[in-house]
Amino acid sequence: MIPFTLTFTAAPADIDELGHVNNAVWVRWIQDVATAHWMAVADPAHVDAYIWVVTRHEIDYLRALGPGGTVTARTWIPDAPKGARFDRMVEFVGAEGKPHVRARTTWAILDKASGRPLRVPADVAAPFL
Repeated sequence: MIPFTLTFTAAPADIDELGHVNNAVWVRWIQDVATAHWMAVADPAHVDAYIWVVTRHEIDYLRALGPGGTVTARTWIPDAPKGARFDRMVEFVGAEGKPHVRARTTWAILDKASGRPLRVPADVAAPFL
């Protein structure tokens, strides 16, 4: 499985009083890369029918990123879904090749029409595994 990648550059608004990317920004970037992966790979009919929500984030902050710093986010799905949920791995790597942040996030699928969770359909999961 080839990871999906997206590049992020720290804008002035992303920087906190300590002079590095704020933890909340890393969470936003995790959501942004996950959403971009879904939009790039999923069948358009699935995008129309389903929506994903986060149920858990587990994040390791390893290295600060300062103003103007750039990282490449890599994301992939390590395992088949369990019921309505699956885990997504995300790693942000800097230009020097060292990881800045690693995360394992759990997402649940909802039917857009009803707003209710459902077991992840095999044809929805297949392109990500």
